[in-house]
Amino acid sequence: MKKEKELYREFLQSKNLKLTKPRLIIMEAVFENHEHFNVDDLYEQIKKKHKNVSRATIYRTVPLLVESGLIKQSLRCESKDIYEHTYGHENHLHFICEKCGKIIESGFNDVAELINQLAIKEKFKISEYNLGARGLCSNCQ
Repeated sequence: MKKEKELYREFLQSKNLKLTKPRLIIMEAVFENHEHFNVDDLYEQIKKKHKNVSRATIYRTVPLLVESGLIKQSLRCESKDIYEHTYGHENHLHFICEKCGKIIESGFNDVAELINQLAIKEKFKISEYNLGARGLCSNCQ
């Protein structure tokens, strides 16, 4: 987490912002958890240890983490944005269970190759992948 903290600090400095204690607490909570999360999940996780970090502060801080490139909004489920780490993580597919909400990550080399070929054909430069499919996981079928 040391590298992520330093990258975040540098990003904030480039925006003339400081790495305040609440921003640090939020960033650390994001990187302590290796699962997908939404702001409400993050708030519940943080308030157990830090009562002084408000939901509004988290809502203002998450876009900074996205802009820094450390996390991204990868999904939208039940009207909530779902985020995940991007720093140090490979691109992947998401399979989302419509019944239980489980998110399964899977590699996507073959799919990426096809998408890249299509992008070349269309003279399109890809900056980010965000691929997924909805259905039923093995437990819910």
